[in-house]
Amino acid sequence: MRLTAYVLAADPAFVTASLRAYYSVVDRVVVSFDQDRTSWSGRPLPVDECLAAIRALDVDGKCVLAPGAFARPGEPPLDSETIQRQKALDQASDGADWVLQLDTDEVIPRLAPFLAAIEHADAAGAGALHYPSRWLYSRVGEGRYLESSSWLGRTVSHYPGPLAVAAGTRLTHCRQADAPLHRVDVRPWNTDPNHGRDAVVHEVIDPRDAVLHYSWVRSDATMREKFAWSGHADQYAEPAVYRRWAWRSRHPRLAAAGSLVRRTDRYRVVRLPEPPGGEP
Repeated sequence: MRLTAYVLAADPAFVTASLRAYYSVVDRVVVSFDQDRTSWSGRPLPVDECLAAIRALDVDGKCVLAPGAFARPGEPPLDSETIQRQKALDQASDGADWVLQLDTDEVIPRLAPFLAAIEHADAAGAGALHYPSRWLYSRVGEGRYLESSSWLGRTVSHYPGPLAVAAGTRLTHCRQADAPLHRVDVRPWNTDPNHGRDAVVHEVIDPRDAVLHYSWVRSDATMREKFAWSGHADQYAEPAVYRRWAWRSRHPRLAAAGSLVRRTDRYRVVRLPEPPGGEP
């Protein structure tokens, strides 16, 4: 099976760890970025820092730079994201069977189960792979993280979008695609709080093999910048969002204990290997 990938070069925090995890198995990586170093929300982006990290890792010359004008003032940021992703996906689809579409803060801990899931999706006639992510909210100590969890502190899955799609797929919204899904979870039933209990699970993996999504694992200064440049900047601009993140990062045990009474925003403290190249 011929695999390629695309990445959106905007956030350098975990790009080395993310790309290194699958670099050896893809033929090409399309590196999409805004030529004016501007986010979908109109804020400056650290694109050059991201590109420098990618160049340092690209020892086999697999990465193809693909600049473009993706910041569209006055338009919904997530619409601009969809346009950028589709262009990158179209470029990555040339000569490929499947295209990986992981964000640069998503790290595959063990490649074999992920590749096997793509093979199973292809064999089943699916066009997109829903592979579970573990959503990490904050780094609270050496190898210790505050992670989204169930009410009883168990692993839950998150699906920000298919992490791999068949070449030529049309995206409908961000990474979402109107294509038959092959859905993988960490238990035989749905564990994603954003999906119904009747969501079909086609395949089960060990929770330790789920993708680690270092979504909000940043230093205080970088987190403020991320809130401003994100496609969800309108939501993250609310001061309460930052205050909650800062308080929970300082008081992870209390944040986890509060999960017993909260209906949403449930967390647990877990120990995980530190990713190479990530922020302290």
